[in-house]
Amino acid sequence: MTKVRDESVRGHAAQFQDIDEDSLQVSEPKTHAAGLKAVEVSFARGMAQGGLSRTVRSMYRVNQSQGVDCPGCAWPEPTETKRKPVEFCENGAKALAEESTTRIVTPQWWAEHPIAELETKTEYWLGQSGRITHPMMIRAGETHYRPISWTEAFETIGEHVRATTPERCMFYTSGRTANETAFLYQLLARSLGTNNLPDCSNMCHESSGTALNPTIGIGKGTVSLKDIEHSELIFVVGQNPGTNHPRMLGSLAEARKNGGKVVSVNPLPEAGLLRFKDPQTAKGMLGDGERISDEFLQIKVGGDQALFQALGHLLLRKEQEHPGSVVDREFVESKTRGFAEYAQVRATLDWTEIERATGLQREEIEHIADLMAASKATIFCWALGLTQQPHSVDTIKEIVNLLLLQGNFGKPGAGACPVRGHSNVQGDRTFGIWEKPTEPFLARLDAEFGIRSPRAHGYDSTHGMSAMDAGDVDVFVSMGGNLAAANSDTAVMEAGLKRTGLTVHISTKPNRSHVVHGETSIILPTLGRSDRDDKHPGGAQFLSVENSMSVVSSTRGRLEPVSDHLLAEPVIIARMAQAIFGPDHVVDWQSMAEDYDVIRDHASRVVEGTEDFNRRIRGKLGFVLPNPPRDHRSFATADGRAGFTVRALEYLTPPPGHLVLQTMRSHDQYNTTFYGLDDRYRGISGGRRVILIHPEDLAETGFEDRALVDVISVFQGEERRAQRFHLVAYPTARGCVAAYYPEANALTHRNLVARESNTPGFKAMMVRFQAHNGIPAEES
Repeated sequence: MTKVRDESVRGHAAQFQDIDEDSLQVSEPKTHAAGLKAVEVSFARGMAQGGLSRTVRSMYRVNQSQGVDCPGCAWPEPTETKRKPVEFCENGAKALAEESTTRIVTPQWWAEHPIAELETKTEYWLGQSGRITHPMMIRAGETHYRPISWTEAFETIGEHVRATTPERCMFYTSGRTANETAFLYQLLARSLGTNNLPDCSNMCHESSGTALNPTIGIGKGTVSLKDIEHSELIFVVGQNPGTNHPRMLGSLAEARKNGGKVVSVNPLPEAGLLRFKDPQTAKGMLGDGERISDEFLQIKVGGDQALFQALGHLLLRKEQEHPGSVVDREFVESKTRGFAEYAQVRATLDWTEIERATGLQREEIEHIADLMAASKATIFCWALGLTQQPHSVDTIKEIVNLLLLQGNFGKPGAGACPVRGHSNVQGDRTFGIWEKPTEPFLARLDAEFGIRSPRAHGYDSTHGMSAMDAGDVDVFVSMGGNLAAANSDTAVMEAGLKRTGLTVHISTKPNRSHVVHGETSIILPTLGRSDRDDKHPGGAQFLSVENSMSVVSSTRGRLEPVSDHLLAEPVIIARMAQAIFGPDHVVDWQSMAEDYDVIRDHASRVVEGTEDFNRRIRGKLGFVLPNPPRDHRSFATADGRAGFTVRALEYLTPPPGHLVLQTMRSHDQYNTTFYGLDDRYRGISGGRRVILIHPEDLAETGFEDRALVDVISVFQGEERRAQRFHLVAYPTARGCVAAYYPEANALTHRNLVARESNTPGFKAMMVRFQAHNGIPAEES
């Protein structure tokens, strides 16, 4: 019998329904990104949030040497050329405005808003309320958060942790966390005795690292910004740079100026992949802008593995016809393993199935293969469009196969480029935030601090949700982030948080996780990245971050904090540890809280590649971490060779009457933070509960454009329902629809994950629609 889970049962739907769907407006999608409008929006948001002085003072230090690293995406800044006076994009400006806001959430605000009311509010409403000014707490049976002292907060945390066992504690973090903070945070967890360190990477790029580590020996990208700008051929796959990392468009435009070509592979024709109006040039401000994509393949969601297998087949066929013209034989023979088996399997191809899986024509794919064969330096860039499906890891391994065929590692303009979507998500992993740490890392950590780290793997975000749902978590600490809104299976996630004995949120602003809290919940207000951190015996402190291309640089806030009651994240962690372990613990937490140089000294002996950390981080542009495939064409795998892999073809096939749903961000959104309710480039405004659907698919459903429907997903015999979405005709790939997250997260079953990486299948939901009759599902 089919089971039904309705998001509204636990109140989740209500939080998105104070947006009036009748105000939804739809216009034609844009055909370019950035330009004068982006400049206008950037400054308007800054002025509305922080005023003239704070806006100007913060914006012109963003991504500059000795300035503040943008709290948005992880796209790198130039290290070999002069940086522009304005090194940020529209959404970076929005992120900074959100953080530098002068709006404040005081104890009076909490007193005026009981939890029962806050549970009905949208994420947008909560975030726009402002910066939290005081530590707050709520206990079982209470209706409001109330202010507490920092001392009481830490004592309460210490009591709860000591009352349980390490395996029942969980420490989550988001990519906003700086390197030094991440290093302290993982040290606390491992000193306690747990590797329960889920992070936002589990939900986004975990599939990338899982595919890259065994094949090329490193879980990161292997290119530099200079490589991007001088590549002959760049694939941009499963991503929307115009919204998610707009500065990438400038790099792609530079590559095309240098003679390179760009191939975009995506189910939606995104504005930023069409034309780019560089707001720092006269042509960009006033003209038509620059073309970005030379070729656009509108692929079906989940069809990328089929495309890459077809390209591999075609390249091998060309090599067979003209030996030595396509495959880098010397590289393959001296640096790789598994080529013979790969070549044998790719010798034949079922073109009917390839066209069915991809939605592309054979001629389109053959043209792209011609471009690849002619290129001597190719880069593949990808993001969440590839990482959030059951076969994601196998798909990314097919990218590695293509790169290995032509020796596209360790040479200018070539390599793998997973584009991280949050400013320090890569740095957090480098500095120890991982539920599956390596033995060498743990051995160095233990030797440095005199502790005994646990070796058993801990919870990732999906396993952590299940543990909470089973009542197996007593203490949950969140370093930034908003797990309730970010994770899959929303009803289960929220129920799990409510079942937890203590939830602790180290936050700058209110979010959904604060209002679906544990039996006891504590909110610890912290400094933002742009805030000055100067309450230390030795004066102002700075932190560091790592971007998508392994560059570690400093970040220094300069703005006056909105409250005297805020503490820096390293200080919060250190004081939490002191409350848990007492004054006689082997780790000197106090010294690290007072002087971040002490943290960096410790890290330099634990984290590979950070030797002489304190001197190198004070360089004008920071330093680059070692990257064997890029630096000297070597691979830190078990046998020292990069690996070709062979996997059976897999793609998404919806049941009859269903379509494949992928989630996405709007242009007024960064992860679970909403800057507004408009998606300017896609022509959607005044609402977020929409389903973008191809006009022909819409006609087959029997619904009219803008019809109000409930969306039903099916997985493993269970159905999930999300209510009140408008169907909007849109030029998506046939058979595929798109919706914004987190509104659609409730439709993702917790067991719908990528194999090996356990990343939620946000790009793999099978859905159908029913007319919304206004009656709650449990009553209809």
